[in-house]
Amino acid sequence: MPASPASDYILTIDGPQRPGIVHALTGFLLEHSGDIIELKQYDDLRAGHYFSRIHVAFTPDPGEATLGADLEALAARWGLRILLRPGHRKQRVLVMVSKFEHCLADLLFRARMGELPIEIAAVVSNHPTHRSLTEWHQIPFFHVPVAADTKPAAEARLLELVDRFEIDFVVLARYMQILSDDLSRALTGRAINIHHSFLPSFKGARPYHQAYERGVKTVGATAHYVNSELDEGPIISQQVQPVDHAFSPEDLVAAGRDTECKALSDAVKWHAEGRVILHGNRTVILR
Repeated sequence: MPASPASDYILTIDGPQRPGIVHALTGFLLEHSGDIIELKQYDDLRAGHYFSRIHVAFTPDPGEATLGADLEALAARWGLRILLRPGHRKQRVLVMVSKFEHCLADLLFRARMGELPIEIAAVVSNHPTHRSLTEWHQIPFFHVPVAADTKPAAEARLLELVDRFEIDFVVLARYMQILSDDLSRALTGRAINIHHSFLPSFKGARPYHQAYERGVKTVGATAHYVNSELDEGPIISQQVQPVDHAFSPEDLVAAGRDTECKALSDAVKWHAEGRVILHGNRTVILR
């Protein structure tokens, strides 16, 4: 049965593994006249933990409030964490960027073409460079400068914009400022960052030029959730590309841009579709 645009929901579920969980979940959906469109699950036998993502359509639609309340009771009985959201609703995203525009431009294009189930509601930058690009896409642009003495005010402004635009999650698309521990905690599980996979080998400025001097044979990128440990949050997506001695530093930069765009867009897509479940310092991706 095709899903009605107004009656499909996505459930992401995890909790301690117990016999009968799948029966309880599918039985609940049947009792509520739910038709499963897609079900992915993973049993982590080492950790004794269960993970699942269910895309389901209801006829008639019980409504998000009623369904949510009934799911809370089910979750309490089985010791589960269950997140519910309408499957037809695009996730609202705030993108943060500094001077490098390739990841921003890629996300804007993919969202405009419908490749990502997101609505980019606003773009924030500590530089005014990309105002025209953002506004061409008819998206509000906010220049929020950051200096040592203005950082608390800048981060407060960011959180104000997150609330104002009802943002579901934040994407750091080569935003070259370190978030404070307080801001990282406020955005736990709701902020995705991208960095080159050379870390920690080539820290600081011009990492691709450093890599060239060492004769690297691969370049890559890692998209991860933001936490208080710089560039060490739970990994969502990674991309690598073989290179060789014929690659100049400029060639390495270009190859790196491609891997950064792909790793970040994959992470954004999977998160927006409810396919990523955080479990400690790891993620489970139910693709």
